[in-house]
Amino acid sequence: MFENVKDDFPVLINNPLIYLDTAASSLTPKTVIDKMNEYYMHYPVNVHRGVYELSHRATQMYEHARTVIAKYINASFDEVIFTRGATSALNLVALSYGMDYLNAGDEIIVSELEHHSQLLPWQNVAIKKKCRLVYVPLDDEGRITVDNFLSVLTSKTKVVALTYVSNVMGYITPLKPIIDAAHKVGAIVSVDAAQAAPHLPIDVRDLNADFLAFSGHKMFGPTGIGVLYGSRHLLAKMTPIELGGDMNDNVEKDHAVWKDAPYKFEAGTPPIAEALGLCEAVQYIKKLDITAIANHEKALAKYTINALKKIPGITLYNPTTETGIIAFNIDGVHPHDAVTAFDQDHIALRAGHHCAQLVIKWLKVPATLRASFYVYNTFDECDQFVQSVIKARDFFLSVGF
Repeated sequence: MFENVKDDFPVLINNPLIYLDTAASSLTPKTVIDKMNEYYMHYPVNVHRGVYELSHRATQMYEHARTVIAKYINASFDEVIFTRGATSALNLVALSYGMDYLNAGDEIIVSELEHHSQLLPWQNVAIKKKCRLVYVPLDDEGRITVDNFLSVLTSKTKVVALTYVSNVMGYITPLKPIIDAAHKVGAIVSVDAAQAAPHLPIDVRDLNADFLAFSGHKMFGPTGIGVLYGSRHLLAKMTPIELGGDMNDNVEKDHAVWKDAPYKFEAGTPPIAEALGLCEAVQYIKKLDITAIANHEKALAKYTINALKKIPGITLYNPTTETGIIAFNIDGVHPHDAVTAFDQDHIALRAGHHCAQLVIKWLKVPATLRASFYVYNTFDECDQFVQSVIKARDFFLSVGF
């Protein structure tokens, strides 16, 4: 289905690279690069403040990007906040809502699957506000299940902060019943959708999450841009955590009045070119079709897992992954050593704890290798990757690792 898609990515043209690190950052198509260059070449000025034509055009394009992204996730315009990334968005929720509305003894539910950008802000809130951090027990495969979530949900639960898709295990969290149950006890739900937005259709109305965050750079977009969706009634009562230009209506000597959301959360000059680039990335995903993207990735992952299962000396940690993420190791070989061998074959994949140390500790390993697929990967590349795994295993065995 995506036979000619490589031509859309300048870095892949006449390049032997097999890129299997999309879970960290996707590659960028030319249309996204062109849209950002359009801003810098034709209307490279600030938004909202100027009363001249160039500023009007920049403002128009910036707010058009917000409209497109809001529609893409079925949110309202004023519920979409541009941030520096998913990390910035998730910190905003914790530092604004968490610090203002949680009290000593309240409980915050998280899991060992969480990326540090979701876990650490709430860990910080728990310490400072004397709340209790509660972990959903993972099942034998390392999944979050509804039953295990319900086993830790109590009347003291005030926040549920969970990943939509694990960036290590590739599992999809059953969020809808979890969110429904959380709301019944009066808790709010903050969703880390950084690994979901590039690969799954997201409808915030249907999901009914209170907050949801994702990054541009994992979904064909530029770095330095992310999105926080927040339910309108919650954003209205939250205070901004960054104060400065363009987020206030009136400033007196002893107090100030903030603008309404989303602008009260976008202090200073926003990531204008990046917002335009993310808008173009969303249009690119729509053109390819998100369901087709997901099916392609899952097919590649399943094909590769079936091949890896036949190789002695390979440990797979998520053979039932529901996405394009494969976590594995070559037995007896540290991932950081192994990944250098793949690089010799022009294969880029990740080694380490993937900013998710708790799940790596749950797996009882120091680190893992991670291959992650996207539309620019092919079945032929899967075959080359598998051969490279065998080659790396044999090399390290031969030198006595």
